[in-house]
Order: sequence, then C-alpha cells, then structure tokens
Amino acid sequence: MQRWRALLALLLIPAASAQQVQRAGDYLARMDTDGDGRVSRSEYLDWMGYAFDRMDRNRDGVLSADELPGGRGAPLTRQAHRDRLSARFRLQDSNHDGYLDARELAAPPH
Repeated sequence: MQRWRALLALLLIPAASAQQVQRAGDYLARMDTDGDGRVSRSEYLDWMGYAFDRMDRNRDGVLSADELPGGRGAPLTRQAHRDRLSARFRLQDSNHDGYLDARELAAPPH
C-alpha cells in the first residue's frame, strides 16, 4: 500500500514542479490551455499525465515493473492512471461545475 501511495504521489507531480510554479494561479495559467480561466477535466488529465508519459519509456501505455519507482509493482495502464486522475478531479471540483478554478486547484481533494 505504501508503494502505491509513493507511486501515486510521483504520478501526480505535474511538470510545473520542475518549472517552480509557486501559486495556484500559476498552475491555473499553465494548465488552462484554452485560456478560459478554468481547468477542464481534459486539461487536467493532459497536464497531470506528464509523469506517466516520462516513466513509460517504451511508450506502450503501461508502466511495467521496471518502469515503476523501485523497479517492482503491478503494472499500471494509462487508462487506470487517467481513471485515478479523473476521480481526483471530481473530488477537487467542490462546486461540481466540471471545472477547477484557482481556489479548487489550491485545495486538497475532499
């Protein structure tokens, strides 16, 4: 279980962390690819999928044991990863409008 938490934490680190994003507004600006001032589920999945894509060295859409942190664990498919991200998105979308604003991005999922 602890291994899965570590993997999930790694997979949820967006590309922005390497670019020193400091505030929720910065995340919003980077994630909001269509410029409408909010983050859709699609934008969220694309942004948060960055870590999966980096780890999937053979580009087969599955993180095999040798691609996982520590070199072991059950395979994780891109779809399973996206499903987990979708669940997280729904938790963070506190007003249930289908989008995340800066306040929702800054708040931990309920």
